[in-house]
Amino acid sequence: MASNRIINVNLFGQELGRLGLDENGRKSSFQFNPAFLKYDSFKNVFPDTGIIKRTEYVQLYSQFDNRSFRGIPPQFADSLPDMFGSIIFKEWLERKGQSHISVLEQLAYVGNRGMGALEYKPSIDIEGDSVIDLDEIIKVLQEVLDLKKTTTQKNLNSEALINIFKIGTSAGGARPKILISEEKETGRIIPGDLEYSDKYNHFLVKLAVEEELKYPREIVEYCYYLTARKAGIRMMDSKLIDDKHFATLRFDRQNGEKQHVLTASGITGWDFKSTEHSSYENLFKLASFLKVPHSQIEELFKRTVFNVIYGNVDDHLKNHSFIYSREVDSWQLSPAYDLTFELNPLLDFRNPKRALSINGKRNGITAKDLLKLADEFTIKNPEKVIREVQTLKDELMELFKIHAIPPFISEKIGQNIVSLI
Repeated sequence: MASNRIINVNLFGQELGRLGLDENGRKSSFQFNPAFLKYDSFKNVFPDTGIIKRTEYVQLYSQFDNRSFRGIPPQFADSLPDMFGSIIFKEWLERKGQSHISVLEQLAYVGNRGMGALEYKPSIDIEGDSVIDLDEIIKVLQEVLDLKKTTTQKNLNSEALINIFKIGTSAGGARPKILISEEKETGRIIPGDLEYSDKYNHFLVKLAVEEELKYPREIVEYCYYLTARKAGIRMMDSKLIDDKHFATLRFDRQNGEKQHVLTASGITGWDFKSTEHSSYENLFKLASFLKVPHSQIEELFKRTVFNVIYGNVDDHLKNHSFIYSREVDSWQLSPAYDLTFELNPLLDFRNPKRALSINGKRNGITAKDLLKLADEFTIKNPEKVIREVQTLKDELMELFKIHAIPPFISEKIGQNIVSLI
Protein backbone atom coordinates (compact mmCIF):
# COMPACT_ATOMS: atom_id res chain seq x y z
CA MET A 1 0.00 0.00 0.00
CA ALA A 2 3.00 2.28 -0.49
CA SER A 3 1.04 4.39 -2.95
CA ASN A 4 -1.90 4.76 -0.57
CA ARG A 5 -1.47 8.12 1.15
CA ILE A 6 -4.76 8.12 3.02
CA ILE A 7 -5.89 5.89 5.87
CA ASN A 8 -9.21 5.70 7.69
CA VAL A 9 -9.31 6.37 11.42
CA ASN A 10 -12.00 4.65 13.50
CA LEU A 11 -13.14 5.22 17.06
CA PHE A 12 -15.84 3.36 19.01
CA GLY A 13 -16.77 1.33 15.92
CA GLN A 14 -17.35 4.40 13.75
CA GLU A 15 -15.28 6.14 11.11
CA LEU A 16 -13.79 9.17 12.82
CA GLY A 17 -12.18 10.58 9.69
CA ARG A 18 -9.34 10.20 7.22
CA LEU A 19 -5.64 10.85 7.77
CA GLY A 20 -3.39 11.75 4.85
CA LEU A 21 0.37 12.15 4.56
CA ASP A 22 2.55 13.51 1.78
CA GLU A 23 6.02 12.40 2.86
CA ASN A 24 7.71 14.23 -0.02
CA GLY A 25 5.82 17.44 0.66
CA ARG A 26 6.40 16.92 4.41
CA LYS A 27 2.83 17.68 5.38
CA SER A 28 -0.23 15.78 6.55
CA SER A 29 -3.98 16.26 6.54
CA PHE A 30 -7.00 15.16 8.50
CA GLN A 31 -10.69 15.41 7.68
CA PHE A 32 -13.51 14.41 10.00
CA ASN A 33 -16.24 12.14 8.70
CA PRO A 34 -19.27 14.50 8.65
CA ALA A 35 -21.43 11.71 10.07
CA PHE A 36 -19.17 11.49 13.14
CA LEU A 37 -19.49 15.22 13.76
CA LYS A 38 -23.23 14.77 14.25
CA TYR A 39 -22.73 12.79 17.47
CA ASP A 40 -23.26 15.26 20.29
CA SER A 41 -21.80 12.88 22.86
CA PHE A 42 -18.37 12.77 21.18
CA LYS A 43 -17.58 16.46 20.86
CA ASN A 44 -14.51 16.32 23.06
CA VAL A 45 -12.68 13.23 21.75
CA PHE A 46 -9.87 15.61 20.75
CA PRO A 47 -9.56 18.43 23.31
CA ASP A 48 -9.59 21.88 21.74
CA THR A 49 -5.86 22.58 21.89
CA GLY A 50 -5.86 24.19 18.45
CA ILE A 51 -4.62 21.12 16.56
CA ILE A 52 -7.61 19.10 15.40
CA LYS A 53 -10.62 21.36 14.98
CA ARG A 54 -14.21 20.16 14.79
CA THR A 55 -14.93 21.04 11.19
CA GLU A 56 -15.89 19.23 7.99
CA TYR A 57 -13.07 20.93 6.09
CA VAL A 58 -9.67 19.35 5.40
CA GLN A 59 -7.07 20.42 7.98
CA LEU A 60 -3.40 20.63 6.94
CA TYR A 61 -0.33 20.19 9.14
CA SER A 62 3.34 20.89 8.48
CA GLN A 63 4.49 21.72 12.02
CA PHE A 64 4.86 18.10 13.16
CA ASP A 65 7.66 17.09 10.81
CA ASN A 66 10.05 15.78 13.47
CA ARG A 67 11.20 12.49 15.00
CA SER A 68 8.54 12.53 17.69
CA PHE A 69 5.44 13.01 15.53
CA ARG A 70 6.74 11.77 12.15
CA GLY A 71 4.77 14.40 10.24
CA ILE A 72 1.27 13.55 11.49
CA PRO A 73 -0.92 15.17 14.17
CA PRO A 74 0.28 14.10 17.64
CA GLN A 75 -3.10 12.56 18.51
CA PHE A 76 -2.36 9.87 15.90
CA ALA A 77 1.40 9.77 16.45
CA ASP A 78 0.57 8.43 19.93
CA SER A 79 -0.42 5.18 18.14
CA LEU A 80 2.98 4.63 16.49
CA PRO A 81 5.42 2.14 18.02
CA ASP A 82 8.11 3.81 20.07
CA MET A 83 11.81 3.05 20.27
CA PHE A 84 11.79 -0.65 21.15
CA GLY A 85 8.78 -1.40 18.97
CA SER A 86 10.55 0.27 16.04
CA ILE A 87 13.60 -1.96 16.51
CA ILE A 88 11.44 -5.09 16.31
CA PHE A 89 9.44 -3.58 13.46
CA LYS A 90 12.58 -2.87 11.42
CA GLU A 91 14.00 -6.36 11.97
CA TRP A 92 10.70 -8.02 11.12
CA LEU A 93 10.28 -6.02 7.91
CA GLU A 94 13.83 -6.75 6.81
CA ARG A 95 13.05 -10.44 7.04
CA LYS A 96 10.06 -9.81 4.81
CA GLY A 97 12.31 -8.08 2.28
CA GLN A 98 11.05 -4.54 2.96
CA SER A 99 13.57 -1.79 3.56
CA HIS A 100 11.19 1.17 3.85
CA ILE A 101 7.72 1.64 5.24
CA SER A 102 5.74 4.86 5.41
CA VAL A 103 4.19 6.25 8.56
CA LEU A 104 0.69 5.44 7.27
CA GLU A 105 1.78 1.88 6.54
CA GLN A 106 3.00 1.59 10.13
CA LEU A 107 -0.43 2.71 11.31
CA ALA A 108 -1.99 0.16 8.94
CA TYR A 109 0.09 -2.57 10.60
CA VAL A 110 -1.00 -1.28 14.02
CA GLY A 111 -4.59 -1.47 12.69
CA ASN A 112 -6.91 -2.24 15.59
CA ARG A 113 -4.11 -3.61 17.78
CA GLY A 114 -2.84 -0.32 19.19
CA MET A 115 -2.95 1.11 22.68
CA GLY A 116 -6.04 3.16 23.40
CA ALA A 117 -9.15 3.06 21.21
CA LEU A 118 -8.07 4.63 17.92
CA GLU A 119 -8.03 2.12 15.03
CA TYR A 120 -6.64 2.42 11.53
CA LYS A 121 -7.89 0.92 8.28
CA PRO A 122 -6.98 -0.65 5.94
CA SER A 123 -5.39 -2.81 8.61
CA ILE A 124 -2.79 -5.36 7.61
CA ASP A 125 -3.11 -8.84 9.07
CA ILE A 126 -0.17 -10.24 11.00
CA GLU A 127 0.41 -13.94 10.59
CA GLY A 128 1.33 -16.11 13.54
CA ASP A 129 -0.32 -18.37 16.09
CA SER A 130 -1.58 -17.54 19.54
CA VAL A 131 0.97 -19.53 21.55
CA ILE A 132 3.11 -17.48 23.90
CA ASP A 133 6.45 -18.87 25.04
CA LEU A 134 8.16 -16.24 27.17
CA ASP A 135 11.51 -18.05 27.17
CA GLU A 136 11.56 -18.24 23.38
CA ILE A 137 10.52 -14.62 23.04
CA ILE A 138 13.23 -13.44 25.43
CA LYS A 139 15.87 -15.47 23.57
CA VAL A 140 14.96 -13.73 20.32
CA LEU A 141 14.73 -10.34 22.05
CA GLN A 142 18.31 -10.69 23.24
CA GLU A 143 19.44 -11.28 19.66
CA VAL A 144 17.41 -8.35 18.36
CA LEU A 145 18.67 -6.00 21.06
CA ASP A 146 22.27 -6.90 20.27
CA LEU A 147 22.34 -4.74 17.15
CA LYS A 148 25.85 -5.78 16.17
CA LYS A 149 24.79 -9.39 16.20
CA THR A 150 21.66 -8.79 14.15
CA THR A 151 23.64 -7.11 11.39
CA THR A 152 25.55 -10.30 10.71
CA GLN A 153 23.42 -13.08 12.13
CA LYS A 154 20.44 -14.24 10.08
CA ASN A 155 19.16 -17.19 12.06
CA LEU A 156 16.62 -15.46 14.29
CA ASN A 157 13.53 -17.56 14.75
CA SER A 158 11.06 -15.96 12.33
CA GLU A 159 7.98 -17.35 14.04
CA ALA A 160 9.07 -15.96 17.39
CA LEU A 161 9.93 -12.63 15.77
CA ILE A 162 6.45 -12.44 14.24
CA ASN A 163 4.95 -13.34 17.60
CA ILE A 164 6.94 -10.57 19.32
CA PHE A 165 5.86 -8.07 16.69
CA LYS A 166 2.27 -9.20 16.89
CA ILE A 167 1.94 -8.86 20.64
CA GLY A 168 4.51 -6.24 21.46
CA THR A 169 5.23 -3.46 19.02
CA SER A 170 2.18 -1.35 19.79
CA ALA A 171 3.08 -1.03 23.46
CA GLY A 172 5.68 1.69 22.92
CA GLY A 173 8.59 2.64 25.12
CA ALA A 174 12.31 2.00 25.03
CA ARG A 175 12.34 -1.38 26.78
CA PRO A 176 11.03 -4.81 25.74
CA LYS A 177 7.28 -4.98 26.32
CA ILE A 178 4.55 -7.35 25.20
CA LEU A 179 0.77 -7.31 25.55
CA ILE A 180 -0.96 -10.40 26.89
CA SER A 181 -4.48 -11.36 27.92
CA GLU A 182 -5.08 -13.83 30.74
CA GLU A 183 -8.36 -15.72 30.72
CA LYS A 184 -9.90 -15.18 34.15
CA GLU A 185 -11.38 -18.67 34.55
CA THR A 186 -8.57 -20.82 33.17
CA GLY A 187 -5.46 -18.64 33.41
CA ARG A 188 -4.76 -19.33 29.70
CA ILE A 189 -2.47 -16.70 28.16
CA ILE A 190 -3.04 -15.35 24.65
CA PRO A 191 -1.68 -12.35 22.74
CA GLY A 192 -3.27 -9.19 24.12
CA ASP A 193 -3.36 -7.01 21.05
CA LEU A 194 -6.79 -8.00 19.72
CA GLU A 195 -8.72 -9.43 22.66
CA TYR A 196 -10.38 -6.90 24.96
CA SER A 197 -13.43 -8.71 26.35
CA ASP A 198 -14.19 -8.82 30.05
CA LYS A 199 -13.38 -12.54 30.11
CA TYR A 200 -9.70 -11.62 30.29
CA ASN A 201 -7.28 -9.65 32.39
CA HIS A 202 -5.25 -7.53 29.98
CA PHE A 203 -1.61 -6.95 30.89
CA LEU A 204 1.33 -4.98 29.60
CA VAL A 205 4.42 -7.00 30.49
CA LYS A 206 7.91 -5.54 30.75
CA LEU A 207 10.31 -8.35 30.06
CA ALA A 208 13.52 -8.92 31.99
CA VAL A 209 16.29 -9.68 29.51
CA GLU A 210 18.83 -12.08 30.99
CA GLU A 211 21.89 -10.04 30.03
CA GLU A 212 20.54 -7.11 32.00
CA LEU A 213 19.64 -8.97 35.18
CA LYS A 214 22.67 -7.50 36.95
CA TYR A 215 20.29 -4.60 37.39
CA PRO A 216 16.84 -6.17 37.90
CA ARG A 217 14.95 -3.04 36.84
CA GLU A 218 11.60 -4.84 36.47
CA ILE A 219 11.77 -5.96 40.11
CA VAL A 220 12.83 -2.46 41.14
CA GLU A 221 9.80 -1.08 39.30
CA TYR A 222 7.56 -3.55 41.15
CA CYS A 223 8.94 -2.30 44.47
CA TYR A 224 8.34 1.28 43.36
CA TYR A 225 4.79 0.33 42.35
CA LEU A 226 4.09 -1.07 45.83
CA THR A 227 5.54 2.06 47.43
CA ALA A 228 3.56 4.43 45.19
CA ARG A 229 0.34 2.57 45.99
CA LYS A 230 1.20 2.89 49.68
CA ALA A 231 1.53 6.64 49.12
CA GLY A 232 -2.02 6.75 47.77
CA ILE A 233 -1.12 7.08 44.09
CA ARG A 234 -3.61 5.40 41.74
CA MET A 235 -2.00 2.64 39.70
CA MET A 236 -3.37 -0.42 37.97
CA ASP A 237 -2.91 -3.73 39.80
CA SER A 238 0.48 -5.21 38.97
CA LYS A 239 2.47 -8.37 39.67
CA LEU A 240 5.71 -10.17 38.90
CA ILE A 241 5.72 -13.11 36.47
CA ASP A 242 8.34 -15.76 37.27
CA ASP A 243 9.66 -13.35 39.91
CA LYS A 244 11.30 -11.14 37.27
CA HIS A 245 8.87 -9.82 34.61
CA PHE A 246 6.77 -6.78 35.59
CA ALA A 247 3.12 -7.13 34.52
CA THR A 248 0.57 -4.35 34.96
CA LEU A 249 -3.11 -4.32 34.07
CA ARG A 250 -3.87 -1.99 31.17
CA PHE A 251 -6.05 1.05 31.87
CA ASP A 252 -6.90 1.30 28.15
CA ARG A 253 -8.81 -2.00 28.42
CA GLN A 254 -11.56 -1.86 31.06
CA ASN A 255 -14.92 -3.55 31.50
CA GLY A 256 -14.60 -5.31 28.16
CA GLU A 257 -14.16 -2.05 26.24
CA LYS A 258 -11.33 -0.11 24.66
CA GLN A 259 -10.61 3.20 26.37
CA HIS A 260 -9.66 6.29 24.38
CA VAL A 261 -6.34 7.42 25.86
CA LEU A 262 -3.98 10.21 24.84
CA THR A 263 -0.67 11.24 26.36
CA ALA A 264 0.00 14.82 27.41
CA SER A 265 2.24 15.07 24.36
CA GLY A 266 -0.45 13.63 22.10
CA ILE A 267 -3.11 16.07 23.30
CA THR A 268 -1.00 19.22 23.03
CA GLY A 269 1.64 18.62 20.38
CA TRP A 270 4.36 19.37 22.93
CA ASP A 271 7.41 17.39 21.85
CA PHE A 272 8.35 15.14 24.78
CA LYS A 273 11.99 15.10 23.59
CA SER A 274 12.24 18.89 23.72
CA THR A 275 12.62 21.05 26.82
CA GLU A 276 10.51 23.87 25.36
CA HIS A 277 7.20 22.86 26.96
CA SER A 278 8.43 20.10 29.28
CA SER A 279 7.50 21.35 32.73
CA TYR A 280 5.21 20.25 35.52
CA GLU A 281 3.62 23.69 35.40
CA ASN A 282 2.47 22.98 31.84
CA LEU A 283 1.26 19.52 32.81
CA PHE A 284 -0.84 20.98 35.64
CA LYS A 285 -2.19 23.67 33.31
CA LEU A 286 -3.21 20.97 30.85
CA ALA A 287 -5.00 19.00 33.57
CA SER A 288 -6.82 22.19 34.60
CA PHE A 289 -7.68 22.96 30.96
CA LEU A 290 -9.19 19.49 30.63
CA LYS A 291 -11.26 20.21 33.76
CA VAL A 292 -10.26 17.06 35.57
CA PRO A 293 -11.58 16.93 39.16
CA HIS A 294 -9.46 18.91 41.61
CA SER A 295 -8.85 15.71 43.57
CA GLN A 296 -6.92 14.47 40.53
CA ILE A 297 -4.93 17.72 40.40
CA GLU A 298 -3.95 17.04 44.00
CA GLU A 299 -2.99 13.48 43.13
CA LEU A 300 -0.89 14.79 40.26
CA PHE A 301 0.96 16.86 42.85
CA LYS A 302 1.56 13.71 44.91
CA ARG A 303 2.96 11.97 41.80
CA THR A 304 5.24 14.96 41.24
CA VAL A 305 6.50 14.76 44.81
CA PHE A 306 7.05 11.01 44.47
CA ASN A 307 9.08 11.46 41.28
CA VAL A 308 11.25 14.14 42.85
CA ILE A 309 11.91 12.28 46.09
CA TYR A 310 12.48 8.83 44.61
CA GLY A 311 14.57 9.83 41.62
CA ASN A 312 12.22 9.13 38.73
CA VAL A 313 13.73 11.53 36.19
CA ASP A 314 12.13 9.89 33.13
CA ASP A 315 8.89 11.76 33.84
CA HIS A 316 8.41 13.11 30.30
CA LEU A 317 5.16 14.18 28.64
CA LYS A 318 4.40 10.72 27.23
CA ASN A 319 4.57 9.23 30.70
CA HIS A 320 1.48 11.21 31.73
CA SER A 321 -1.86 10.35 30.11
CA PHE A 322 -5.56 11.15 30.20
CA ILE A 323 -8.59 8.91 29.60
CA TYR A 324 -11.70 10.00 27.74
CA SER A 325 -15.08 9.21 29.31
CA ARG A 326 -17.67 8.42 26.63
CA GLU A 327 -20.56 8.74 29.05
CA VAL A 328 -19.92 12.38 30.00
CA ASP A 329 -17.71 13.49 27.07
CA SER A 330 -14.87 14.57 29.35
CA TRP A 331 -11.31 13.65 30.31
CA GLN A 332 -9.80 12.19 33.48
CA LEU A 333 -6.24 11.76 34.69
CA SER A 334 -5.14 8.21 33.93
CA PRO A 335 -3.66 5.95 36.59
CA ALA A 336 0.07 6.55 37.06
CA TYR A 337 2.56 4.35 35.22
CA ASP A 338 6.32 4.04 34.70
CA LEU A 339 7.06 5.15 38.26
CA THR A 340 10.53 3.76 38.90
CA PHE A 341 14.18 4.56 39.34
CA GLU A 342 14.95 4.89 35.65
CA LEU A 343 18.72 5.39 35.75
CA ASN A 344 20.98 2.34 35.84
CA PRO A 345 22.64 2.36 39.29
CA LEU A 346 25.56 0.40 37.81
CA LEU A 347 26.53 3.54 35.91
CA ASP A 348 27.73 6.82 37.39
CA PHE A 349 25.27 9.62 36.77
CA ARG A 350 26.10 13.01 38.22
CA ASN A 351 23.38 15.63 38.62
CA PRO A 352 20.87 13.82 36.38
CA LYS A 353 18.32 16.15 34.82
CA ARG A 354 14.66 15.23 34.89
CA ALA A 355 12.50 15.45 31.80
CA LEU A 356 9.96 17.85 33.35
CA SER A 357 11.21 20.96 35.10
CA ILE A 358 9.77 22.51 38.26
CA ASN A 359 10.14 26.23 38.83
CA GLY A 360 12.55 26.30 35.87
CA LYS A 361 14.83 23.64 37.41
CA ARG A 362 15.59 20.09 36.19
CA ASN A 363 17.73 19.02 39.13
CA GLY A 364 18.27 20.16 42.69
CA ILE A 365 14.51 20.50 43.22
CA THR A 366 13.70 21.75 46.72
CA ALA A 367 10.62 21.84 48.92
CA LYS A 368 10.37 25.55 48.09
CA ASP A 369 10.00 24.69 44.40
CA LEU A 370 7.28 22.14 45.10
CA LEU A 371 5.45 24.50 47.45
CA LYS A 372 5.42 27.20 44.78
CA LEU A 373 3.84 24.70 42.39
CA ALA A 374 1.31 23.72 45.06
CA ASP A 375 0.39 27.34 45.70
CA GLU A 376 -0.18 28.03 42.01
CA PHE A 377 -2.62 25.12 41.69
CA THR A 378 -4.29 25.34 45.12
CA ILE A 379 -2.99 22.10 46.62
CA LYS A 380 -4.13 21.50 50.18
CA ASN A 381 -1.54 20.70 52.87
CA PRO A 382 1.40 20.28 50.46
CA GLU A 383 3.93 20.03 53.32
CA LYS A 384 1.97 17.07 54.69
CA VAL A 385 2.00 15.41 51.27
CA ILE A 386 5.77 15.80 51.03
CA ARG A 387 6.33 14.39 54.53
CA GLU A 388 4.07 11.41 53.98
CA VAL A 389 5.69 10.49 50.68
CA GLN A 390 9.26 10.77 51.91
CA THR A 391 8.59 8.69 55.04
CA LEU A 392 8.09 5.65 52.78
CA LYS A 393 11.81 5.37 52.02
CA ASP A 394 12.34 2.75 54.72
CA GLU A 395 9.49 0.66 53.34
CA LEU A 396 11.00 0.83 49.85
CA MET A 397 14.38 -0.27 51.20
CA GLU A 398 12.69 -3.17 52.99
CA LEU A 399 10.93 -4.17 49.77
CA PHE A 400 14.32 -4.24 48.05
CA LYS A 401 15.51 -6.74 50.70
CA ILE A 402 12.38 -8.88 50.41
CA HIS A 403 12.77 -9.09 46.63
CA ALA A 404 16.53 -9.77 46.79
CA ILE A 405 17.70 -6.59 45.09
CA PRO A 406 21.52 -6.64 45.34
CA PRO A 407 22.71 -4.42 48.21
CA PHE A 408 24.90 -2.35 45.90
CA ILE A 409 21.88 -1.51 43.77
CA SER A 410 19.62 -0.64 46.69
CA GLU A 411 22.36 1.50 48.25
CA LYS A 412 22.91 3.44 45.03
CA ILE A 413 19.17 4.04 44.66
CA GLY A 414 18.93 5.00 48.32
CA GLN A 415 21.64 7.63 47.84
CA ASN A 416 19.45 9.28 45.20
CA ILE A 417 16.35 9.44 47.41
CA VAL A 418 16.05 12.93 48.87
CA SER A 419 14.47 14.36 51.99
CA LEU A 420 12.84 17.70 51.33
CA ILE A 421 11.28 18.62 54.68
